[in-house]
Amino acid sequence: MELNIVDAFEAIEHLVGERPCIVFGDREFSWSTTGDRMRRFAAVLLDAGLGTVIDRSTIAGWESGQDHVALYLHNGNEYLEAMFGSYAARCAPVNINYRYRSNELAYVLADSRSQVVVYHGAFGSTLAGVVDELPELRLLLRVEDGSGVEPVPGSIDYEVALAAAPPSLAHGIERSGDDLYLCYTGGTTGMPKGVLWRQADFLVAALGVRRRDGADHESLDELSTGAERCRLRALPAPPLMHGAAHWNAISTWLAGGTVIIQSETTRLDPADIWCTVEQHRATSLLIVGDPFARPLLDEWDRAVAAGHPYDASSLRHVLSGGAILSPSTKQHLLERLPHVTVVDVLGSSESGRQGVSQTSDPGGAARPFTPSTTAVVLAADLSDRLRPGDARIGWLAQTGRVPLGYLGDEAKTTSTFPIIDGVRHAVAGDRARLDADGAIVLLGRDSVTINTGGEKVFAEEVETALKSHPAVFDAVVCGRPSERWGEEVVGIVALRTGAEVADHDLIAHCGRGLAGFKLPKAILRVSQVERSPSGKADYAWARTTAVDGS
Repeated sequence: MELNIVDAFEAIEHLVGERPCIVFGDREFSWSTTGDRMRRFAAVLLDAGLGTVIDRSTIAGWESGQDHVALYLHNGNEYLEAMFGSYAARCAPVNINYRYRSNELAYVLADSRSQVVVYHGAFGSTLAGVVDELPELRLLLRVEDGSGVEPVPGSIDYEVALAAAPPSLAHGIERSGDDLYLCYTGGTTGMPKGVLWRQADFLVAALGVRRRDGADHESLDELSTGAERCRLRALPAPPLMHGAAHWNAISTWLAGGTVIIQSETTRLDPADIWCTVEQHRATSLLIVGDPFARPLLDEWDRAVAAGHPYDASSLRHVLSGGAILSPSTKQHLLERLPHVTVVDVLGSSESGRQGVSQTSDPGGAARPFTPSTTAVVLAADLSDRLRPGDARIGWLAQTGRVPLGYLGDEAKTTSTFPIIDGVRHAVAGDRARLDADGAIVLLGRDSVTINTGGEKVFAEEVETALKSHPAVFDAVVCGRPSERWGEEVVGIVALRTGAEVADHDLIAHCGRGLAGFKLPKAILRVSQVERSPSGKADYAWARTTAVDGS
């Protein structure tokens, strides 16, 4: 059976209609209410003449063939309603990073050929400055947020539009597994790129929507019957415009669970996240690596010290997607939450899920990733697959259900999704090797690899070593030009409040687990490490900081 997102949602909605679907602050939306609002949003698009689909078999993998709807929003029920409503109208939603400046925003909206923009009022000023550069733009929908920013001329109020739209317009539409899932990923370098997936492939390869035995579902009835028993209450804490967050939300819904959204959605507020876990009895919390985990741990310790600890007894899993947790941070999470399982999810927008690492013992050793059956490690020259125990460093790759390509970019599609021995692979740019037992050891992104004295150093490996020092709150590592080494490793660190540590002590600490050539040649101190809203390091900022500090 070829799945698509909305048909699966509606099959579950039919069975669990009055169960909570979204909890946002003090508001709760049932599955029936969410489905109605989703279909009303679809009707708004259809009434505007959108929803035309070109047969997938007649176009190339880097071509879309569908209309696009940009979601320029903070987290909220509107984000998920508009996302699923776009799918319901057979349009493809586009995730927009709300921290983009005017030139970046204009680039993504134009590159994605978005015909609709749904935006929170606070972003009106930035959006107003670029609309004249978007000739394909046909509809602006503004979500009121109390910001007081003037609407972009021609905007329609989101709630007014939904109230006037007949949901019946969205009934009877024949959707397909070929309908697109589109995700823009900024990566670590270069301009953002739109990754195109068939929904049928995305649901299986990225979200794991399949039977417990790994086989595909044979019918929507089979999928939805299992959802009837679901009691999952998931809190995806990062911005929903980040792939890891909306993947978590979509997979929660297609399991029959409830998506919880914290009250403070404009910034990372650890106290609000813990309060949300406690108040709404979340069973799952998604974060993005150490940049989320460390502030959460600090707030947990502050509350305990103040004699008002948070109640997180409902939590069963803490998940990290988009960035892996350092071993020390994972250990600290398990020490404070000994009843949970910490799960690192290995994957990317270009590959889907490639492996997991689950830990529930705070005293246990860090576990490598257990690969999915479709994950492989390719030789550095892409000539063949590496076998377990091969000491060579290669490329982490995915086989089976992989994306169609990058929107509008034939060359990048060909290089990222090569055909090797007749099999199409997805190679997102992560370096890895295979242990003798077949476990994957992830080394880091090739785009931020530092070539120093002829040796390759993976930035993430050194970052993990720096962040394991108790005085370090956050760290990023990059290379900068060096007459002697070509490039030299530079560690940029933000210390914990009140902490002190000498540079040579930090370097010596790293040397306990890293070879000498990997150690930082210099340590730079900053008050805060710059990161994206999703928690990913800003390596362009890091390189500028390193060069300026030389």
